[in-house]
Formats: sequence, structure tokens, C-alpha cells
Amino acid sequence: MTDATTPTGAPHDAPPSAEGLLPSNRRGFFKAVAGAGAAVSLLNKSAWAQEIGYWAKDLPGDKLVQMYTDIVRIRWHERTMVDKMLTDTKYRGYNHFYAGQEAVAVGVCSALNNKGSFDQVDFVYSSHRPTGHAIAKGVDMKKMAAENDFRATGLNGGYGGEMHLSDKSCGFIGADGMIGPGHVIATGSAFAFKARGSKQVSVVFAGDGTYATPHFHAALNNAALLKLPFIYVLENNLYHQYAHYSYSCPMKDIADAARTYRIPGVVVDGQDVFQVYNAAKTAVDRARAGEGPTLIEAKTYRYYNHWGAPGAKPGELGAFGYDPLAISTFRPEREVREWMQRDPVDICRNVLISWGVLDRARADRIEAAAKQEAIDAFAWADQQPFCKPEDGLKHVYTTGSVAARQFG
Repeated sequence: MTDATTPTGAPHDAPPSAEGLLPSNRRGFFKAVAGAGAAVSLLNKSAWAQEIGYWAKDLPGDKLVQMYTDIVRIRWHERTMVDKMLTDTKYRGYNHFYAGQEAVAVGVCSALNNKGSFDQVDFVYSSHRPTGHAIAKGVDMKKMAAENDFRATGLNGGYGGEMHLSDKSCGFIGADGMIGPGHVIATGSAFAFKARGSKQVSVVFAGDGTYATPHFHAALNNAALLKLPFIYVLENNLYHQYAHYSYSCPMKDIADAARTYRIPGVVVDGQDVFQVYNAAKTAVDRARAGEGPTLIEAKTYRYYNHWGAPGAKPGELGAFGYDPLAISTFRPEREVREWMQRDPVDICRNVLISWGVLDRARADRIEAAAKQEAIDAFAWADQQPFCKPEDGLKHVYTTGSVAARQFG
């Protein structure tokens, strides 16, 4: 990872270009990126790789600003929750933090349909690191903050917590604390979409560790056989909990596994929201056209340790040093700081400034508003009632009669 991979082609504090307003300049920018041969390749050069369209160049300014807004909203949700875990002894919430990976969630979800009825919105299934995906898909931050602290007014009544967030109103179907089942369920949704001809798309986000599970291969195999509208977004942040992904995967690029199923396998720079969006938009269009699934591997990095906030300090971004949960210092501090030099917030911000879509003052205001939104969300959640122990068995069994729909 060198300066050559920085999408602006210049240090992050470079002055904005005065020529960034024209779509033609955006087009030229992305052609330059594509031709640069960056260290993190734009796509997998295998025989099964698909060509990626340069869609982001033509997005309207308000859409591009919303992408930046969502990135900083995720960032400040994570940072605010980290600080709360470190300083508030009464706080019961916990998280597998998503900071550092924001461009993946926002790039993918920006290519989806996130509004409309349940038979119109695209579905997203998440992993045990779900808060970034949820915010990018449109989940209410206040209700999510309440759910993470097991409050009765949370998204799921305080019964699910962080690893089981769900909000079907925007198509965020759910997170999963297990490694693997989410993508099997997501292919089931994709099958339903195809069966009823709804043109919806089912997306699953999963970590690099899922490659070593049978579910990974079963999901891709069936999706390929049936040409399902399914997109597998594998967020390769290098580590399965505390072990490097190379311990369970013999390939440099996990996307090479797509060759087995004769589907596109795309490697994308997961720190660059525009590259992620381009790959996702191409995959979504392909899925809606009935051409089947795509595997997208986003090379990215998490700034905090696997779980919780060990090694972090209040008010500072990232976790460094000893992690008592890992009983080791499993990531070199230099590695963490090197990845932080290619921060998704900085990349998005500087590209939009160079295009003339944002200026620095407006970007600062957007980030300040995102920070305040996160503070207000957790403050609101603090005032909500806890779920009651005596209600613990609610929603376990269906009550009343259920129509036998298969015979209707």
C-alpha cells in the first residue's frame, strides 16, 4: 500500500482541483485509476473476472455527498460506541467494530434499492460485524443504539443485540453471530426473488474466514447453478479473529474461488468507496438482468481488534498493542497505522473535493453533524427502558392460527 494507490493520485491534504465539476473529469479520473496498476488491483484478472463499469463518475452530486455522509455516520457511530464502552461502567452494549471498512458497506448499499415495500427493496444479510452495514442500508441509528444496549425500544425489542440486528423496513434482514449461515439464507431469498420475478437482489456481507466454511461453497455453487440474483461481498480485513487469513486460504485472492463456479470474481480496493460502488453496480445490474451471482472481494482493514475495545483509548481512533482477548499483540502497530494512511473517510472526502462536489468547510460540517447524530443516538438510547426478564420467551413460539399457505 503506497501513495500510488491513493485514488486522488496525490497526498490526502492536496488542494482541491478547480476542474472537478464536470462529469468528463470524473471519467478521466477513473480511467487514470484503472490504468495505474495499483497495488490493490481494481479487479481480478482471472478468466472469470467481469469488466467493471465506471459508474460513480456520472452519479449526481447529492448522491455522492450522501455516500460521504454515510461513511462518516458509520465512523462516528463506531467511535462513539468505543468511547462509551471504555468510559461508561453502566453500559451493557458491545460490538465487533466496523471502523476502517466503511467504504465497503456504503459502496455496496449505494448501488442497491433501499426504499420501498418489502417486495421492492433489495435484501442485505450481515455477519457478526453488522453496524456499518445496517447504517449504510438505512437502519435508524437511535433504534440500533438502543438495541445494542438491550433496550425495549430497540430495533428488535432489545432481544437481539449487536450480532442479531434486523430491520426489514429497509431490507436489512439480519446479522448472524455464526460464521457461515448468512449466505445460505441469502441465497434462499435470491431464489424467492427469481421465482416470483421481482427483480430484487440479495446481498450477503461476510468476512475472509467464511472461505473455510462449507456454507461459502454451497451458497456460490447453488447460486451459480440457478443463476440467482445473489452477490457475495467478502470483506477481507486480513484476520479471522486473531489469525491471518492465509492460515486457512491457500490463495492470495479469495475471489479466485469464483473460477470453480464459473461466475465473476472481482477484487476491489475496499478503502475506496467509488471502486466498491463501481463493482457493486456492475454486479447488481448483472443480477437484475438474470445473469446470476458475483463474488466481490474487498481488500480492507479493521482499525479495532476483533471484538470490543481492548487496546483502544477514549477519543482516539484505532486499537494498538496488547489484546487480552487474544493473549497477544497479534497485529503490528505499524500495520494498523499503514492502513490508516489510506482511510476511507479521507479518500472519499478528498476525491469529492477534487471533483468540486464538496469543499472542505462543507465536508467538516457534514462530519460534525454525523458526530452529533451519534452522540444524540446513544444519549436517547440511555433514556430507554430495558427489556424485561419475564418477557424473555416472547416471540419464541407463534401464537394463534397460521394459514397453510402452501395449500392456499
